[in-house]
Amino acid sequence: MTATATTVGEPDRTQPRTSPASRAAARLTRLAPAAVAVLSGVLLYVSFPPRTLWWLAVPAFAGFGWVLRGRGWKAGLGLGYLFGLGFLLPLLVWTGVEVGPGPWLALAAIEALFVAAVGAGAAAVSKLPGQPLWAAALWIAGEAARARVPFEGFPWGKVAFGQADGVFLPLAAVGGTPVLGFAVVLCGFGLHEAVRLAVRARRGGEVRRGAAAVALLGVAVPVVGAVAARPLVSDTAEEGTATVAVIQGNVPRAGLGFNAQRRAVLDYHARETERLAAEVREGKTQRPDFVLWPENSSDIDPFANADARAVIDRAARAIGVPISVGGVVDRDGRLLNEQILWDPDKGPVDTYDKRQIQPFGEYLPLRSLIGAINDTWTTMVARDFSRGTEPGVFTMAGTRVGLVTCYEAAFDWAVRSEVTDGAQMISVPSNNATFDRSEMTYQQLAMSRVRAVEHSRTVTVPVTSGVSAIIMPDGRITQKTGMFVADSLVQEVPLRSSETPATRLGVLPEIALVLVAAGGVGWAIGAGVRGRRARDV
Repeated sequence: MTATATTVGEPDRTQPRTSPASRAAARLTRLAPAAVAVLSGVLLYVSFPPRTLWWLAVPAFAGFGWVLRGRGWKAGLGLGYLFGLGFLLPLLVWTGVEVGPGPWLALAAIEALFVAAVGAGAAAVSKLPGQPLWAAALWIAGEAARARVPFEGFPWGKVAFGQADGVFLPLAAVGGTPVLGFAVVLCGFGLHEAVRLAVRARRGGEVRRGAAAVALLGVAVPVVGAVAARPLVSDTAEEGTATVAVIQGNVPRAGLGFNAQRRAVLDYHARETERLAAEVREGKTQRPDFVLWPENSSDIDPFANADARAVIDRAARAIGVPISVGGVVDRDGRLLNEQILWDPDKGPVDTYDKRQIQPFGEYLPLRSLIGAINDTWTTMVARDFSRGTEPGVFTMAGTRVGLVTCYEAAFDWAVRSEVTDGAQMISVPSNNATFDRSEMTYQQLAMSRVRAVEHSRTVTVPVTSGVSAIIMPDGRITQKTGMFVADSLVQEVPLRSSETPATRLGVLPEIALVLVAAGGVGWAIGAGVRGRRARDV
């Protein structure tokens, strides 16, 4: 027997050589799924307002489906997290406009954990028959969880909220944001599966007819469903019309500092209302039936401050119709973000207290712990707001107006409760001055457009600093203001009383999709257990 000797210090030429180019290519190949996951998340972000590129959500989920196909749940967890960061980091950058990058990065990192869990589940079901169905249902299950925990949830970034300009929008009237979002995600995962099978067939591989049919249905059914749902979308008046005025008084300055000039903000909104009243008297503008002011238009409590009350009284008498005033009120030791129905003759006659208050903005969770780490937050949120408990529907000149205050528009239940309580139209009084000229304003405006179609109601959006708008029940914006200007919008709008399937069904479509997701994961786990047992035999 002979042996091949290798001289000390010489390379072992018995081993195959790998060129630097080959090693670089191998590294790129390993990194490709992570890069595609991030880029697909960014693509989903780009599909959101203020851009009107809603259709990019479909290839975004097709790319997500590609990186998850055939991978284990651990790889899916990591790739899902990268997809979530690619989406949420740019989407939520506005949360750090005034408080720095720390809260923004923390929020995106926490919210991306939910997307990571979806990635793990989607990877697990990626080899099951009907994979697009299971994966899309898992995404909605992830959104359902994000909308509830932690701290009462944060639904910002639901896929449905990026579809205000899209062909899928009528599906909001069928089953709300869960059904609309499910259709978009299903279309994306279905597109990936259809392309994958087409490539496989082109290369001579076997493609089962059933798998091909499922992939094509994943793309086609959402589109066909959206077309079929179109008759549910209407701007026809069912209960007559009302002429509404939306007031945008503007603020002295953007950012958190606007709160330091609360009296100026109140004066600005009173002044714009009085200017509108002068135009009405001169015949330049139609007289409104009622007037809607934004959230925080009177951060001086008009029940405790005679000056503030006098300013609002004067504005109400000038215009001669009821006004919904956004106030901050201290009642029996409870701080409330309140809408106040102000009659020109009687003064305040009804109130609505905001029910879904904003963590770290209107109250501070874990106050003692956060204060021990950094007292900046405890200084900024020195006192917690209390929650309201009842829906808010004001009767204003015979019209039942449902109140959904700012942050509440992101929550399905908060909007639906006003409609089921008899609202013929919805108002979303908001204050976006804290977030300067960021995309937050346009993201929130898109939510209101989706809500208009979801419940087939006119939606008005009075905002302190803009963008204020009037939205028809079919989701069209008919009037809107600029940002950081004083302005008013007056328009006759349709009033409606019928309920869409989404209004009647409430949370049931979401529950059904969560159960579908659970069924898919259960099937995947069972198939994995059976496979391991078969190998061990």
